[in-house]
Amino acid sequence: MQEKYLPQAVEQAAQADWSATDAYRVYEDASKPKYYACSMLPYPSGKLHMGHVRNYTINDMLTRQLRMKGYNVLMPMGWDAFGLPAENAAIKNQVAPARWTYDNIAYMKRQMQALGLAIDWSREVATCSSDYYKWNQWLFLRMLERGIAYRKTQVVNWDPVDQTVLANEQVIDGRGWRTGAPVERREIPGYYLNITAYAEELLQQVQLDNPKATLQGWPDKVRLMQENWIGKSEGLRFAFRHTIRGHDGNPIQDGRLYVFTTRADTLMGVTFCAVAPEHPLARHAAEGQPALAAFIEECLTGSHTEAELATQEKRGMATGLLVQHPLTGAQLPLWVGNYVLMSYGDGAVMGVPAHDERDFAFALKYGLEIRQVVGLGVGAAASGLGRPPGSSVAGSDSSPGGQPNPDAFDPTRWQDWYADKHGLACMNSGVLDGLAYQEAVNKVAELLAAQGLGEKKTTWRLRDWGISRQRYWGTPIPIIHCAQHGAVPVPERDLPVVLPEDCVPDGSGNPLLRHEGFHAGVTCPVCGAPARRETDTMDTFVDSSWYYMRYCDPGNTEAMVGEGTRYWMPMDQYIGGVEHAILHLLYARFWTKVMRDLGLVQVDEPFQRLLTQGMVLNHIYSRRNQRGGKDYFWPHDIEHVQDASGKIVGARLIHAADSGDGRLPPGTPIDYEGVGTMSKSKNNGVDPQDLIEKYGADTARLYTMFTAPPEATLEWNDAAVEGSHRFLKRVWALGQQLAQLDWADWATASPASGAQHLADVAFGPAAKALRHEIHSLLKQIDYDYQRLQYNTVVSGCMKLSNALEAALAEQRRAAPSQTGTDPSLGLALAEGMGILLRCLYPATPHLTHALWQQLGYAGRLGPLLDAPWPQVDPQALEQDEIELVLQVNGKLRGALRVSAQAERAAIEAAAVAHEAVQKLAQGAAPKKVVWVPGRLVNVVL
Repeated sequence: MQEKYLPQAVEQAAQADWSATDAYRVYEDASKPKYYACSMLPYPSGKLHMGHVRNYTINDMLTRQLRMKGYNVLMPMGWDAFGLPAENAAIKNQVAPARWTYDNIAYMKRQMQALGLAIDWSREVATCSSDYYKWNQWLFLRMLERGIAYRKTQVVNWDPVDQTVLANEQVIDGRGWRTGAPVERREIPGYYLNITAYAEELLQQVQLDNPKATLQGWPDKVRLMQENWIGKSEGLRFAFRHTIRGHDGNPIQDGRLYVFTTRADTLMGVTFCAVAPEHPLARHAAEGQPALAAFIEECLTGSHTEAELATQEKRGMATGLLVQHPLTGAQLPLWVGNYVLMSYGDGAVMGVPAHDERDFAFALKYGLEIRQVVGLGVGAAASGLGRPPGSSVAGSDSSPGGQPNPDAFDPTRWQDWYADKHGLACMNSGVLDGLAYQEAVNKVAELLAAQGLGEKKTTWRLRDWGISRQRYWGTPIPIIHCAQHGAVPVPERDLPVVLPEDCVPDGSGNPLLRHEGFHAGVTCPVCGAPARRETDTMDTFVDSSWYYMRYCDPGNTEAMVGEGTRYWMPMDQYIGGVEHAILHLLYARFWTKVMRDLGLVQVDEPFQRLLTQGMVLNHIYSRRNQRGGKDYFWPHDIEHVQDASGKIVGARLIHAADSGDGRLPPGTPIDYEGVGTMSKSKNNGVDPQDLIEKYGADTARLYTMFTAPPEATLEWNDAAVEGSHRFLKRVWALGQQLAQLDWADWATASPASGAQHLADVAFGPAAKALRHEIHSLLKQIDYDYQRLQYNTVVSGCMKLSNALEAALAEQRRAAPSQTGTDPSLGLALAEGMGILLRCLYPATPHLTHALWQQLGYAGRLGPLLDAPWPQVDPQALEQDEIELVLQVNGKLRGALRVSAQAERAAIEAAAVAHEAVQKLAQGAAPKKVVWVPGRLVNVVL
């Protein structure tokens, strides 16, 4: 046996053993309970980061422990290999995205293998492989047949210089990320998936207040995020009439401007309406108003995501057009607003400034009327919560005599009007006065329905999923464009439509448009005339929406999924970052339901349980250079500057470092930005490969598991990494010390699993004490494994190790010649070491694998990865004696050891007779004795 712990040698040997036996290949086995645990597949960016290490180690610990408990466990891995980063890298490095991607996959796979992950690599998938994306295309065609997929015009970000469509994240301050050109908004045909048809089912299964929700194993925060994104709203859709006519002489949109509202009780407070810049009424009004036309074009420039709209300045311009209030007949001004989205509802909103925060800001800015129509009961205005009926922003803020007008509008008190709808009543609203929220909504619905202007309606924040991307590196959409027959689906026999892998994007649009081979020989499937392929590719969320099902049937060339999916799905545990809590998970749920409805799978939901692991953080250090840019510095080049209390107040270089100002000398002051997510751009990442080479994979794994619970953020600490390595060296040393004893006899005699009671063994006092501690710790460790609280699992293993080290030291003191007075202690040590190795194995499989073999356990129980999980021995938890806290007049005076079966009278007598009590009593009889069973005895003098 090697006396010194050499992690590289230990890990290479263990991995060679696993590889030789193909230890992690998994087959369907009906004789065992199945468990499918999967980490979200990574993008092959080039290198693993510590977030990857943490994610996959969590999965690995779960997999290994459950395998020991008798489960048939699947842990697969693949690559989310399509997407924009590969195109950006191609532009930068002038290399084909395919080559860049495959090279990165090969390197990252080697890194994963170096971590010793129990991955069944026979199931590996790469979403850029035609064997995989063929089924994206196949299912798209099935969706097209069912009407789930459809084609319509979409508004996109257009870079006029590069002549290409940009994703929202490629638009920075309204300009293209590469060219800096002002981005335009254009309408381009694209394909959509009808996810809104599944909105109700998607919502019900995550709703927190739904006791029948099926996703109870998901974190509440993720369920709430999904619920909010789906966004069910119940309200009224109704119309404002108008007489605005188009060039054909007919009223535009039949003379009706439709809006949707959840606050129909505030209808009498409408003082204006606003439409999106693309709305037909806005376009009509702009024809004779150059200023309005210019404003509309400005609104259409840049990326208008919902997040941006929530924070940007609310701006608008009057159209000069009027629409009619549906109940009062009042003429209301029509505005164009930059905060109104054409893609949401009907592209129009009613403005109720007194009771909507956004409308309030808009009205205040442009001097529009603000009319309060909801308050705390009928007397709200009189009680001072609002202004009298009919008052407005335009009203005077002084009385005729020049004194302040108490009825003038006070913007600081507006929040009194903007309150929860419940508990309020209508006011200044004619027939609605005095009605509570629901009563008022019902009344408005009744009045509007009588005029044929509106009805109650449920709307969704969720929008259909646009999957068309005007980019190269993705799944080709299987459509052929014919001059006579339009967009025609590719026949199934011609799938897959293979993406050329020889393109090198240069940033000037989609290279598929110019790729002759991609279009060569293409004919219309209907008429046979020459035609062109669709050059749009699918959103990469399509790739990640079902890859976990393909893991179950990776070699199936005849079908998208098969028997493997029926065996493994639904997935028992999904693990990934909370940043994917909305879109990826939502699309995967939708995709599963579509596959169910097409008869491909028998499950409603893909993921029964979800764990969102916390991010890995590290210190961030920076310095502004003379050009105004910011330089970032590696933590290993920095030392902290602390105040008298030890608080970090700054930093300085300890080594010379390069910057935008040239080479900086040691001692240069550096700004400390606190801790943040590890990032290459901020020079605060830790390369797992460096960690493995210095300390070994087991140390990297142990550190990421021990430092924080899986769901919490992990703040990087170099000293804690070294501490984890020292612990593993201690475990190794413990194994070498135990190997020097008469280990063969003890290891053979011990069942090691703890499943048997060792009833025939006469354990001495020291052995009994050790077994009690071992099995008490095992009980807690087993519980923590069930909760996936791996930080406390590791902590329990450290305590186990401490207990064994102490017992071994006692054994050596009592029996240096191996024939001491309590030979059963050696048996307890053998049992305890076997338990420690199995409890620690899921976190550090290499070291424990080596010790398991060296100490002889493998000969009796087989390889460690299939060894039986240790069971708590109830007899070991029983004690002959217990220790109670001894108090006198409520103050601690020592400890009292008594028989575990002692009656109360015997315990009280022993307490009174204790030396410490006798000394304080000085012959006096105690007034009473208080006994708390199992805890303490308090003698009152």
